[in-house]
Formats: sequence, structure tokens, C-alpha cells
Amino acid sequence: MKVAVSSAGTSLDSPIDSRFGRCAYFLIVETEDMSFEVCDNQNVALGGGAGIQSAQFVASKGAKVVITGNCGPNAVRTLSAAGIELIVGQAGTVKEVVDGFKAGHFKTTVEPNVTDHYGMSGDPQGRSAGRGSGMGMGRGMGRGMGMGRGMGMGRASGAGSTLVSGASSGLNPGKTDPSLRQSELDSLKEQAKDLTKTIEEIQKRIKAIEESP
Repeated sequence: MKVAVSSAGTSLDSPIDSRFGRCAYFLIVETEDMSFEVCDNQNVALGGGAGIQSAQFVASKGAKVVITGNCGPNAVRTLSAAGIELIVGQAGTVKEVVDGFKAGHFKTTVEPNVTDHYGMSGDPQGRSAGRGSGMGMGRGMGRGMGMGRGMGMGRASGAGSTLVSGASSGLNPGKTDPSLRQSELDSLKEQAKDLTKTIEEIQKRIKAIEESP
């Protein structure tokens, strides 16, 4: 059986990344012989939809179980629609949690244990700060320029990355399971609303600066 584990590194001795959608790596472990594949998580810097994209990615890898620290509602729904079992609240190394799963120590869940967009500011434990630094820099620039919600720029680039990520994962939107397509569609609509609000706020700020003495 293939198990997908959110990881901060590239070996079985690496610590689990507490985030699912924005983890640094996915280790796809074959429980029978503990062989594994290391997969860069291309969704780490997305402004939205990272959980859905990551869930679709592990499904494309044939994973039947996901083991992670935290998982939000959108990702949970997508995993459930794909028939993938979920185990949350885990810590330790990848090997330790896979061994624990094989020993039957964990219970699966169909409930999220964090809200949507959890982990957008980076891993709370700082394990993958290097991979997330790009998005952090974007926010810093926004604040420094006095543009209010500098996160808007990050979200804009994230929306573009969503499309790229979907293509790079090998998923064909026209042939994806209808329930997965609906989950992704809902997420994209949410991103569009966020972008619209952000653009409006930026325009208001620009106007205020132009009109100020």
C-alpha cells in the first residue's frame, strides 16, 4: 500500500511537515518494503487552493492513505472524494509514523483539524522556511510600500501557479473525477473573490496616495 506523508525533508528520517497542502515534500512510501519516492510539493507557495492541488497530486501518485500534521476542509473533501484515508495530528519522523500506521496505532478521520488557508505564513516550526521565502518576501514588500494588504500580490501569483501546478501534476481537468473538479472549481472561485477584493483595496490606496497633498 502506498502512503503519502507530508515531510520537511527527503528521507525516511526527516521530520513530518505539520502542513499538508503547503508541506515541503511528499514522501510516497510503499508500506510492504518501505521503498519511497520523494516528490517536491509544487503547491507550497500558492495563495489559495494548495490543499486541493496537493490532494489531487497524492491521488495521482496512487496513495491510499495520507499521514500529516494538519489538514484543512478543502483538502479533506478532496481526499475523501478520491477515496484516500486521512490521518492527522502526527509528529516525529516519516519512518516512525509509517511504522505506527503499519502497527495499527492511528485512527483515520474525515474531519479537518485546521481552517482553510492554514500554513500560508509558513511552517510554524520553520522547517521549510527556505522554500516559502518567496511568498514571505512578497508580503514584506507590500507592507513596506504602504500598500495595505501586501498579501494580495502573493495571491495573484498563486492563482497563476494553481493552473501551472494542475498541469504539472499530470491531471487532465477534463477527465478528473467530477467531485474533485467541483472542489477545485470552488477553490478557484474563492481565489477570484479574494483577488477582486485585493485589487479594489490596492486601487483605493493608489487613489488615496495620488490625492494626498
